Amino acid sequence: MLKILYIGSDAPGSTSLYRAMAIGRRGHQVIIANPNRGLADVFKSKIKGAFHYRTGYRFLQGRIMRWITEMLNEQEKPDIVWVDSGELLGPACVRRLKQWAGRIILYNHDDPTGERDGHRFDSLKKAIQYYDLCVVVREPSYHEFKAAGSENVLKVYRSYDELMHKPFEDADRILPQFRSDIAFIGTWMKGEDRDSFLLTLIKKGLPVSIWGDHWQKSPLWNELKDYYKGKALSGKDYVAAVQGARICIGMLSKGNRDLHTTRSAEIPYIGGLFCAERTSEHEHMYKDWEEAVFWDDVEECARHCTELLKDENMRQKILLAGMKRVRALRIGNEDICEQALQLVQCMSK
Repeated sequence: MLKILYIGSDAPGSTSLYRAMAIGRRGHQVIIANPNRGLADVFKSKIKGAFHYRTGYRFLQGRIMRWITEMLNEQEKPDIVWVDSGELLGPACVRRLKQWAGRIILYNHDDPTGERDGHRFDSLKKAIQYYDLCVVVREPSYHEFKAAGSENVLKVYRSYDELMHKPFEDADRILPQFRSDIAFIGTWMKGEDRDSFLLTLIKKGLPVSIWGDHWQKSPLWNELKDYYKGKALSGKDYVAAVQGARICIGMLSKGNRDLHTTRSAEIPYIGGLFCAERTSEHEHMYKDWEEAVFWDDVEECARHCTELLKDENMRQKILLAGMKRVRALRIGNEDICEQALQLVQCMSK
């Protein structure tokens, strides 16, 4: 058993909390330290939060170092420090943690070396070289972290959570408000074409249901609002909406250079039929029309959805094969986190 200081969000429904809980399920002792709580006055202010986000948190480094020092004075020395996200920690903070604990891991499933988020990750990028292991989810990130000075980079798939995404054993328990023919569960984002894509499906007569945040900001809101079912889902509500849909649409974030997303793992694990954009990583994860269904554009997506809704036997066959395949990939939080922990332990020997 390892003693792990886990620096990351513990907000309910966050993937960071899911990873911390998964590490605990593998028998390790996990102490969560959420820097957002330590600097609550900053992050509760929209103005301060936006300022520090846009300036890469460089003006917060003194505050964060004091928070780390106070935390270390209250904690026993861990075997490993796990930093989830890491956008707040600059080089001095990471060096201090490494000096204290000896071994430190960064897990980041955003795109910190990409261009979408401006200066948000400036502090993190300067600190990359001081981590013993950096875990990333994109091929470009792997090479860019290496170029930034990281000696050890591990590329993994994004993961489902073995416990939090466990499907309902009795699907009859799924409430009617979470049942649909075609579901899209995700945030509206400016600059992406999610709204026009879904509206095209709707105009072709396909029964689409939408869950997620910020959809009211879409220029197409008036045409979409009748198909909007509610805000972002988490926990068992999220599981119910995925499992309760006959088809789940998977879309990528172009700004984040995605070739797969967390939905790529979560939807098949829960028991949804994954109907997503065709990419090299999706095709590596699943066989098309055997374990998932892929499309290149909205026209192809519409054809596939129409066919699947008409053929229940085929839909069930693909769905069940996808559930089996994603489990065989062993990309749950427990497996991914344990892989990183074992790797960093081997490095220290």
